[in-house]
Amino acid sequence: MLTYFKLLTTMALWGGTFIAGRLLGGVVPPTQAAFLRFAVAGLVLVVLLYRFEGSLPPLDRRQLGAVVLLGLTGVFGYNVGFFTGLQTVSAGRAALIIALNPIGIALLSALFGGEPLGRARCLGVVISVAGAVLIISKGSLSFLSQGVGPGELALLGCVLCWALYSVIGRRTMRGLSPLAAVTYSAVAGTFFLSPLALAGGVLNDFMDFGFGAWASILYLAIFGTVVGFLWYYQSIHEIGAVRSGVFINFVPIFAMLLGLLLLDEPLTPTLLQGGVLVIAGAWITNNSGIRPKKTSG
Repeated sequence: MLTYFKLLTTMALWGGTFIAGRLLGGVVPPTQAAFLRFAVAGLVLVVLLYRFEGSLPPLDRRQLGAVVLLGLTGVFGYNVGFFTGLQTVSAGRAALIIALNPIGIALLSALFGGEPLGRARCLGVVISVAGAVLIISKGSLSFLSQGVGPGELALLGCVLCWALYSVIGRRTMRGLSPLAAVTYSAVAGTFFLSPLALAGGVLNDFMDFGFGAWASILYLAIFGTVVGFLWYYQSIHEIGAVRSGVFINFVPIFAMLLGLLLLDEPLTPTLLQGGVLVIAGAWITNNSGIRPKKTSG
């Protein structure tokens, strides 16, 4: 019961990251927001790694290369796109676009990981993409003819970055604990973000950030990154990746509800219809042909 409570709470925390990111939009530049999030999170994760595992485990050449790629994709690329997108896209719409993550992972795994899609997964991809088109177009194909906005493009870039992060991590980070892998990728991502953040004047600007901006940054770092990832990986250890992964479908639901309650973002029929399609398609893609391993006892 505690595991499922942690999982559901994690999904609510991750839904809240869209609210925090939206609040930072127009206040803190994307590269500075991403840098500060992971500078704080990376420091906390290093402390936790020493606390629970005693030290930073050494990396072999393959793992070092993987850490570089994970930092560039899952931290640098994903978060620059995340904060850029949330400057112009509402939290609920953004969360539903990001809900395409399982689709991106499935497609890249089929292309490069030797994991065929199969008919059911292909159906899930089609359903989810149809929902995304509905959300991005706001229910009007003429809207698409005008070109997809930069915010939506940035969020679609997030999906690509997370798919790369997931496929790379799955294949190359064996031998490291989840905490160590997340810590290394957070530290690497902070390193790659630092030149852009410094060039953007983060050392001069951060003292001028108001309470709301710092509260959002700390929420993203502590709750959205450290607590969220730790609880999610603990849940995977307890009940398996398949049953844990199903809960990710709650993230856009929490984001839409929190957007309605905290930001007064309307739940339009098009958003709800597209959301149902995206989540249903992602669920089909993420679970078709997969069976949880039986455990003894």
